[in-house]
Amino acid sequence: MFRKVHYRLTLLCGGITTFLLLVMSLLYLYVSESGLKQSHFLAFQRDTGNLIANFEHQTIISHTWLAQMESLNSVTISVTDNGVPLLFCNRAQDETRERTEQEALEYYRSHFAAATDSIFQSYHTAYPFTSSDGRDYYASYAYIPHENGETEILILFPLENQKKQIQSQRRRFAAIDFTAMVLLFLFSFFFTKKLLVPVEENRLEQIRFVAAASHELRTPLAVILSCTGAIRGQNSTKKASPEEAETFLSTIYSEGQRMRRLIDDMLFLSHADSHDFPIRMEPIEPDTLLLNSYEAFEALAREKNIRFGILLPDSPMPACLGDSGRLLQLLAILLHNAVSYTPEGGSITLSLSHSARLYRPDSYTIAVADSGIGIPDGEKAKIFQRFYRSETSRSAKEHFGLGLCIAAEIVRSFHGSLRVEDTPGGGSTFLLELPFIPAPHPTPS
Repeated sequence: MFRKVHYRLTLLCGGITTFLLLVMSLLYLYVSESGLKQSHFLAFQRDTGNLIANFEHQTIISHTWLAQMESLNSVTISVTDNGVPLLFCNRAQDETRERTEQEALEYYRSHFAAATDSIFQSYHTAYPFTSSDGRDYYASYAYIPHENGETEILILFPLENQKKQIQSQRRRFAAIDFTAMVLLFLFSFFFTKKLLVPVEENRLEQIRFVAAASHELRTPLAVILSCTGAIRGQNSTKKASPEEAETFLSTIYSEGQRMRRLIDDMLFLSHADSHDFPIRMEPIEPDTLLLNSYEAFEALAREKNIRFGILLPDSPMPACLGDSGRLLQLLAILLHNAVSYTPEGGSITLSLSHSARLYRPDSYTIAVADSGIGIPDGEKAKIFQRFYRSETSRSAKEHFGLGLCIAAEIVRSFHGSLRVEDTPGGGSTFLLELPFIPAPHPTPS
């Protein structure tokens, strides 16, 4: 499925960028070619204007001078003096030239002569012209009156070089566009592939999450169904006795509670994924928060014969902004893990300190240190993954592998950090660092 999506996104991104590239290239070519043609035409007008000015100031026109002017300006010049063509070199033998000149004169007379018939002074007009054989020219017609009559001059400039220049420019742009198209499609291919990596990872994560959740729900559900069948006598010839039924009902209740805790955890993570679980910021006192958590777990630690201590700063920390409910939930997860994996006779220490770092100048750190079984280095980066349980905790029914993942999500919502280190002498230490946001002082009434 993702391969098809990848190919379609590649075609979409590459197609759109290629279309924009082609539109921009065509627009540039149009502007460039229009400017090139205009500049050539203006240059032709300037040059022919200079030539005609030379004609006006010369009383004698030599064949050598005409041939030189044609060669220097890459044009053909036709001069008619009082209706008689002025021929030079072998010009009279060039029928193609004569036909082109005649067509140029006819084009002038049909389009421009009416506007100049009544003028009795010299003038000249430049215009583009296409011959019958499909060749393009710039033509300039000049009329010069003098004492002995009149002189008509026709100058033709072929546009083959201009066309070659335009074609060369188009070929260069076509090569550049083709290369750019290939590069754009390659870029789109790798860009969309990289873009889809988190989507694919999220899909796989969802699949793993559903599979793990189904597995975790299947076990208590099987126990509940088995106990229900035993009570109803479906698995044997007789129904369970009242004493047995009471035992089965107790098991059903505990497994139902276990399923409820699992569903609550999954709902919490679902809200965390969509970033819609509520955070109510209110003034809290960090040391008071730790004391409340300490009191909640002191009895449980005493039952397991675990030494449980708390370390607070010498001076009370000022009030700051935080969600006391979420923070208590976070500390409960860390302390519950510490109590669960610390053997009898071990110790747990809950501590609070004010920290100042370069990247976070104002924060406070909460540490939960235990002397338990510890966490191997290879598992430290995995324990915050969903449904991940180490080999030592797989047999514990009360743990689903979601607690630390929930803790990490809560920390992330506070823009804090949570990491685990080895406790000196054995065990694990969870270090929770949260930003210190001073609570506003109450305004006097």
